[in-house]
Amino acid sequence: MKKATLATLVAAMFVTATAQAQTSPDTLTKVLETKELVVCSPGDYKPFSFDNNGKFEGVDNDLMDKLAQSMGAKVTIVKTTWKTLMDDFTANKCDIAVGGISITLERQQKALFTEPYFINGKTPIVRCENVDKYQTVEQINRPEVRIIANPGGSNEKYARNELSNANLTMNAENLTIFQQVIDKKVDVFVSEAAEAIVKAHEHKGVLCAVNPDKPLKPAQNGWLIHNGDYRFKSYVDQFLHLEKMSGNLDKTINKWLPRD
Repeated sequence: MKKATLATLVAAMFVTATAQAQTSPDTLTKVLETKELVVCSPGDYKPFSFDNNGKFEGVDNDLMDKLAQSMGAKVTIVKTTWKTLMDDFTANKCDIAVGGISITLERQQKALFTEPYFINGKTPIVRCENVDKYQTVEQINRPEVRIIANPGGSNEKYARNELSNANLTMNAENLTIFQQVIDKKVDVFVSEAAEAIVKAHEHKGVLCAVNPDKPLKPAQNGWLIHNGDYRFKSYVDQFLHLEKMSGNLDKTINKWLPRD
């Protein structure tokens, strides 16, 4: 009886393991077979990924091209939004998601992240004459200060959680927020340090990043990998490791991230 029970248990474990293996995603095999890497990106976040009249460009897009080449594949972009990013990704509309995505516990409840490839953090973007006024959270988190955020991403979450006393305006998307600051319709936009640096460079003397090397809340960027797909995560992590070791990662970042 005991032998029969043990045999039954082993058989059940084998069936369970087989079923799990069959249902677990295997993106690496899929890409190697189809010769296509499908990438989700909002495409509105310089220097990482920006939709330039249908051509996506930036740090992440350059790296995606190299990642795809390592598998003999081409890149297909699926444009998403920060509000729908996680829903689109978990609905399997793409193999990997990129675009300056902050690594957060909330997102990790739904998907895996690659190893971080960039140190970032929440940084105020203001009109240059106001740099001294908005140095700290305490200076920004006041009812008379008009802040702005785009829906669905970590910028909105930070504004609502950390700047709840400020006067918040929601802007439908990321691209037009900066003009709102320039036109004095709002006072502060808290985004990531990398974006603050890029926009301060684009609008030199008008917009300034406030202490981008000392962000209000440090963060890291990574790429989204499907939950349970540890084989593909290991592959992409190794790709990033080799890019770092060779110095190519820094070269790619410096290509798109201006330093005045």
